[in-house]
Amino acid sequence: MQMLRFLTAGESHGPALTAVIEGVPAGLKLSPDDINKELARRQLGFGRGGRMKIERDKVQILSGVRFGETIGSPISLKINNRDWDNWRERMPVEGDGSGATLVTAPRPGHADLSGILKTGQSDIRNILERASARETAARVAVGAVAKRILQEINISIISHVVGIGPINVRPGLQPTFSDLSVIDESPVRCFDKESSALMVKAIESAREKKDTVGGVFEVLAFGVVPGLGGYRQWDERLNANLARALMSIPAIKAVEVGDGMVLASRPGSEAHDEIFYDNERGYWRETNHGGGIEGGMSNGETLILRAGMKPIPTLGAPLKSVDIQTKAAVLAGRERSDICAVPAAAVIGEHMTAIELAKATQVKFGGDSMAEFKNNYQSYIETLRG
Repeated sequence: MQMLRFLTAGESHGPALTAVIEGVPAGLKLSPDDINKELARRQLGFGRGGRMKIERDKVQILSGVRFGETIGSPISLKINNRDWDNWRERMPVEGDGSGATLVTAPRPGHADLSGILKTGQSDIRNILERASARETAARVAVGAVAKRILQEINISIISHVVGIGPINVRPGLQPTFSDLSVIDESPVRCFDKESSALMVKAIESAREKKDTVGGVFEVLAFGVVPGLGGYRQWDERLNANLARALMSIPAIKAVEVGDGMVLASRPGSEAHDEIFYDNERGYWRETNHGGGIEGGMSNGETLILRAGMKPIPTLGAPLKSVDIQTKAAVLAGRERSDICAVPAAAVIGEHMTAIELAKATQVKFGGDSMAEFKNNYQSYIETLRG
């Protein structure tokens, strides 16, 4: 048994994005449609930029699948960049680059300046092309495969936007998995129709001001059994691994589990979820302040994660910066960009969560085939039932 792991490659305006996934058990039914429907969801959301009018992301499965089922070997995926046709002369693999226009004005809040200082290069494009959130299309493709693994053991995951700029959804409003289609139909992937309309207005206002706007999204995982993750070593802790996965998404600056930061201001009597038991349900709780995780492990309640996304650094009215060649004061460079990408970030967060949960289930249940994996899962469920 191998634990799920992956790597992605590709630049924002290069020919394609690729991913290689190891550790997917043999015998999982998998088709390009399973992945393409998730890639399409990543492109949803009011406030997206011109790039989304060009790209129609479709995956090509190059290895690891035969006759519609995984065969246990590494899975390689490819997503072509349609915009590559417009960038062939600026992003060629060969040549000396003598005719290239250098990007030398770093954007505050982006990887531009730190990347240049780190690598000693003179063209910011060599940094921004890989640091771009375009790479997350490959991650969503990987996450779609992880979702297929989780579906086999009745774990389902959704995401929804709970805040954009100053607008937040009504407290206590939490969708179920059956509400996913309603969420995706919202222009900002928000379950609260009233708040959704106000969020659209906030994005329109930012566009008029040549500004950008961030927000908060929530990821919910249903059907997660207790005992995923661990307490024995720091890197076993499920909450830590999920937080790292969400924080790895570009522009994410905060992650919380359950009631998160609010718990810091509550007394213990109001912060913890009391435990009950009955023969039909087993152990259960009336509340879920802990977001389904205690002591680094899932506790059987719905997993609740939130992530805060800062506004995108590329502004229509650029901020002050310094030219990396002349050191003169300049305005930051401009790249085609979104006004708001929180709805898309929520979908990415959904898939990063799926990847980490798939890893945790493999550690718990093992198996080089889906049959073995599912048998081990079922044996564990029977043990829980006593």
